[in-house]
Amino acid sequence: MSTSLTRRTTAAALGLTAALVLAACSNPDDGGTTEVAATSGGKTKINISPDQNRVTTEKVESIAAKVPQEIRRRGTLEVVESSGSAAPLTFFATDNKTVIGVEPDIASLVADVLGLELHTNTVSWENIFVGLDSAKYDVGFSNITVTEERKEKYDFATYRKDNLGFEAKKGSGLKVGRPEDVAGRTVAVSSGTNQEKLLIEWSKENEKAGRKPVDIKYYQDDSDTYLALQSGRIDLYLGPNPTAAYHAATTGKTEVVGTYSGAGSTLQGLIAATTKKDSGLVEPLADALDEIIDNGTYAKVLQRWGLSDEAVTESEINPPGLPRTDT
Repeated sequence: MSTSLTRRTTAAALGLTAALVLAACSNPDDGGTTEVAATSGGKTKINISPDQNRVTTEKVESIAAKVPQEIRRRGTLEVVESSGSAAPLTFFATDNKTVIGVEPDIASLVADVLGLELHTNTVSWENIFVGLDSAKYDVGFSNITVTEERKEKYDFATYRKDNLGFEAKKGSGLKVGRPEDVAGRTVAVSSGTNQEKLLIEWSKENEKAGRKPVDIKYYQDDSDTYLALQSGRIDLYLGPNPTAAYHAATTGKTEVVGTYSGAGSTLQGLIAATTKKDSGLVEPLADALDEIIDNGTYAKVLQRWGLSDEAVTESEINPPGLPRTDT
C-alpha cells in the first residue's frame, strides 16, 4: 500500500500540534478523568470513566466486502485483548468492568469501517494466541509486536509504533540505552513478550563481553511489580513505553529512564492487528486502518490517549519484524 499525501499530512500535524506529554498526576477531584500535561503548557484530561463517547466512523462498503463471508454473516468482529495490559493500552474504567484504552478504541474504528459490531474478549496474554490459533477470535488488538517468529503463524496489519520503556523509581539516577546499562541489574519483565526477548539478548551480550548478566524477575501482575520497584527489590521494569509513561505520569513515583525500539537497534518496532495466517482478514484490516488514518479518526484516538508520537502513516501487511533470537 502506498502512503498518501493526506496520510503524511495527518501524521505531520499530529507530531507538531497534537502530541501530548504524559507528565502530570491524577486529578483527585474527578474520579472519571486523569490529567496530563499538553505540549502547549496547559493540561488535558484523559477520560477513564465507563462513559467513553468513543470516536466513530462510517462503514466503507468496498472494504467491508473484502471481509470473509463467515465473519460478515456473523456480523461481529471478535477482537481479543490482554487482560494483563495497563493504561493507556487496555484497562478497566472506573467501574472496574468496562474495557477502555487506545487498543479497544482503534479496534472499534476498524469494526466501524468493516460494518461489524465490535465484540471484545479479554484473556491472559498466552490465550490470545491460543484463541487465534483455534479461530475462536478473529483478530488481536493487544499491543502485539510484529516478529519474524510470529509471522510464521500470523498475519499482521500495523497501526502503531512499538517503543519499550525502562521504568525506575523516581530519583534513581539510572539511564538505560545499551546492554551494559543493565549489566548486573535486577529487571522485571513479563514472560512471553518481545521485551523479554530483548532483555535476554542483552543479558547474553553482557556475558559475552565479560560483564554481569541481567537478573531477570517475573511477577504475576503490575501491582506486584511496582511494589517491588518501590521497595528496591528490583532496579527496573521493562514494558511498553505507553504504560510506563502513563504510570509515571499518574503516580509521580516512577520515571522512564530509557526507551528502545521493540524490534531492536536496527529496526523500528511496529504494533499490529494480528490474525491467523491466511484467514483472509489481514487485507481488509489493513485497508480499514488506512481508511481511519486518512479520515482523521485515528489521529483523534491517539490524541485522546496521549500517544500521538506513536502514529504511523500507513498500515503495512507483514513488514520486517523483531529478528529471531540467536540460540
